[in-house]
Amino acid sequence: MSLLKTNILFLFAISLLYGSLTQDLKQEFLEPQNEAWKEVGLDPLVWDDEVAAYAASNANQRISDCALLHSNGPFGENIAMSSGEMSAEDAAGMWINEKQYYDYSSNTCNVPYGGTCLHYTQVVWRNTVRLGCAKVVCNGGGTFITCNYDPPGNYNGETPY
Repeated sequence: MSLLKTNILFLFAISLLYGSLTQDLKQEFLEPQNEAWKEVGLDPLVWDDEVAAYAASNANQRISDCALLHSNGPFGENIAMSSGEMSAEDAAGMWINEKQYYDYSSNTCNVPYGGTCLHYTQVVWRNTVRLGCAKVVCNGGGTFITCNYDPPGNYNGETPY
């Protein structure tokens, strides 16, 4: 087999592997958030590559410092960081865990010590249709994760679902 054919086959194999890893990571982000949607009677979110590209751009800006800084862009956004490894499921779990503090009847967050449940309400915002997320390992060894939601949510005076 020629060197050119070998290189082409190698690149093809790498692209297949990358594609399957990417699909796995998409599912790791989608599944827990869609489970939260199912619990409140909403149709599932769909993955959007354009929203994911925005998330990746934002995540790549955090590689050097892993700082919890919002992008202040056009999408709803949840961010998470860890000083070590963090999975997509771990990040989504932290956001969804805030459900215990959300009171639907008064549309308020009853969080001890001044916390929030706005990550949860963004996850289950009824008008959101598309999700895109990204994860990077920071230079210092931590993990930064961001998920973006289109259209965004968390409008004052409106309930999420």
